[in-house]
Amino acid sequence: MKNKIPDNVVFSNEEGFNANLLPYGTNVGAPVIRVDDVVSWKSRGISTVNKEFETKFMELKLQYQNLIQEFEWNELVYNAKFSFEPIVGEIYHMYRDVNGGNFLSLIAPQEWNKEHIGTFKLNSDKKWILLHQ
Repeated sequence: MKNKIPDNVVFSNEEGFNANLLPYGTNVGAPVIRVDDVVSWKSRGISTVNKEFETKFMELKLQYQNLIQEFEWNELVYNAKFSFEPIVGEIYHMYRDVNGGNFLSLIAPQEWNKEHIGTFKLNSDKKWILLHQ
């Protein structure tokens, strides 16, 4: 029988004793090699990222809805009848006239008995800000 090497000794015919070159422990006292449970780590990561994406999506959806609402109010005011040049920073009131159209006025709703649609303020960007309906 040839020179038999025990099982706990790392030997290769090509490289000889090469235990110091291997990236893992080779003797009986070396730590156990365990495969990490990456499935639970992945599922936690996916759950966290999905919550973050969902939160961001809901924020963007709310911003989009607010932008659409601002656009619709601005379109309504700019399509209303008014025979004066609005001043930035002033408060104006929109009413419905008898023909079903809208008109802009300086007269407050409590001073006039007309169907009030909303109160607006013109900002420096020429955008109408809805103060209240």
